[in-house]
Amino acid sequence: MSFTVHGIGVSGGIAIGYAHLVSHARLEVAHYVVPKSRLRDEVARFDSAISKVREEVSILRGHIPPNAPPELDAFINVHQMILEDATISEEPRRLIEVQQCNAEWALRLKAEALINQFGKMEDSYLRERKDDVLHVVERVMKALIGQPGYIPSSIGGAEQSSILVAHDVSPADMLIFKQHQFAGFITDVGGATSHTAIVARSLGIPCVAALHHARALVHEGELLVVDGTQGVVIVNPDKQILSEYRLRQNQWELERLKLKRLRTTFATTLDGTPIELHANIEIPEDVEQVKESGAMGIGLFRSEFLFMNRPALPDEEEQFEAYQRVAREMRGLPVTIRTLDLGADKRVDRDVHVSANPAMGLRAIRWCLAEPQMFQVQLRAILRASHYGNVRLLIPMLSGLAELQQTLHLIEQAKKSLDADGIPYDRSIQVGGMIEIPAAALALNLFTRKLDFLSIGTNDLIQYTLAIDRADDAVAHLYDPLHPAVLLLLSGIIRTATKAGVPVAVCGEIAGDAKLTRLLLGFGLRIFSMHPAHLLAVKQQVLKTDLEVCTPIANKMLRAEEPDRIRELVQRLNA
Repeated sequence: MSFTVHGIGVSGGIAIGYAHLVSHARLEVAHYVVPKSRLRDEVARFDSAISKVREEVSILRGHIPPNAPPELDAFINVHQMILEDATISEEPRRLIEVQQCNAEWALRLKAEALINQFGKMEDSYLRERKDDVLHVVERVMKALIGQPGYIPSSIGGAEQSSILVAHDVSPADMLIFKQHQFAGFITDVGGATSHTAIVARSLGIPCVAALHHARALVHEGELLVVDGTQGVVIVNPDKQILSEYRLRQNQWELERLKLKRLRTTFATTLDGTPIELHANIEIPEDVEQVKESGAMGIGLFRSEFLFMNRPALPDEEEQFEAYQRVAREMRGLPVTIRTLDLGADKRVDRDVHVSANPAMGLRAIRWCLAEPQMFQVQLRAILRASHYGNVRLLIPMLSGLAELQQTLHLIEQAKKSLDADGIPYDRSIQVGGMIEIPAAALALNLFTRKLDFLSIGTNDLIQYTLAIDRADDAVAHLYDPLHPAVLLLLSGIIRTATKAGVPVAVCGEIAGDAKLTRLLLGFGLRIFSMHPAHLLAVKQQVLKTDLEVCTPIANKMLRAEEPDRIRELVQRLNA
């Protein structure tokens, strides 16, 4: 049966492929059929993982200090009881044999059933035990990942014809998916500017989020059409619809090929004003895509992605190697490395602090200042890398002068420690700050006096200005970069920084939205940083822009109040 599901298009283009289901939230695993000849091995792999975790829990118990609080022993007891429960240790074995599924999928199904049982209990203490179940299952999952079993060819070598279908995908999971070449993916939850959506756009593949019930409605192997531009997913399309979307897909690809001709063209407006177009990256491997896009540098290296999907934080040497590699490969072009922006939906395994409101909690520079030893390791690694290229240091989520002063003090400490060790670095390394909190935007002069450059993080700036959680699809429709308050803040930041002689860039998602390029140019922006996949489309807009025409229209938008009037002026800008 054919049907259509509507959501939010978060990455443009059209993908056609077969559904590949992954599970919910923190238990994201693949599902595939195991041949009968391999079932005994798969059960043995599951048993081995259970045994390994039993050993881990036993070792934990043996390392409890004599003076430890009794709660610690009780905590380990609960985990041991959960591990011995037949739902976790026995029933997945039978599921593997009956459904011929992989061990991870069998464990996930039984774990979710157990979690749901705890969630329905009236007693609050018992309800909270579902988190303990999750912790134990995650341990077993990690043990399974450490000893992979049979992987069918459809997972290992034909991702390009697969559409990933999930309830939710974390930024850490997206990092794993970057290693594959799926045709596209769809999720039940999420917003257009969640970190997951941002990474999806960096992959350059179509994506639709906020579909609500797609994960339950779509079955493994069903044919899907994903229209990431319109936010539409068609399940089991008929021949006529499939033919129409294949035509649209070809047209989309032709447009992308045409844009590649602009790779070596300088980004200059019709009136001769040069514009700098930089790229955003998550991991060193993204540099190849940056080069292909013709970017003038890296405007945002999200260093926190080096810290994800691992049990321990990377040490100074590992970080240094990653930063140095990027600096060398960019051959003198600027590389702006943002210090750790962990928190909210980007977490690491050792992070035990969970805030009731993560977007407002201990994240980014606040997290780094609360962990000065960890921060010193990163600062030393970045400074060391600056000796091998044009490296700049960017501080995220600054809100006031006290944070900035503490950060600058720690940078000086890192420099002194390198001097003491006789390690070279760029002594004149530029230090910049991200303006993504309204308080920083309104008190910008505090920062222009002490920083070498500024970068506007519009994703969070819009989120905090409009009091909207950008990862929550329930309020995603209220996330509006054209809100009058947002436009006033943006233009004010650009104007104030320009007047102070401090270079200012926009590195948020609106920098890569070609529909807003002329608006930002009209506000006076001359440096854009975006995902490499969007750079050529923005360059095309720059090449066709006359600043004398777009600047007055952009200024009119600052005086407009009605949404219809603002959108009418945007259409005039892009006419």
